Amino acid sequence: SPRPRRCSRSGAISDSRLRWQCRRGMKELDALLTAYLDSHYPQTDDAEKAAFRALLELPDPVLVGYLLQGNRPESEFESRVVDLILGRTAS
Repeated sequence: SPRPRRCSRSGAISDSRLRWQCRRGMKELDALLTAYLDSHYPQTDDAEKAAFRALLELPDPVLVGYLLQGNRPESEFESRVVDLILGRTAS
């Protein structure tokens, strides 16, 4: 059976777990996801954190489409996070 995620007392997935999920084995994806994790994730609200975690659950080809090929997620929150990961201003 699948192992439960390790969560901190606040219910958030641990930083080390998120960092591990950002490592996709493709240098471009790793760099984009890790940069967002380091520079934006700690200050974001719960909805944006949830959207980032949802993106990390997606298969690599879907993430490549969103982050490297210009495809857009259907979710407004995921689209906003994609814009932030790519350094675009989300309005």
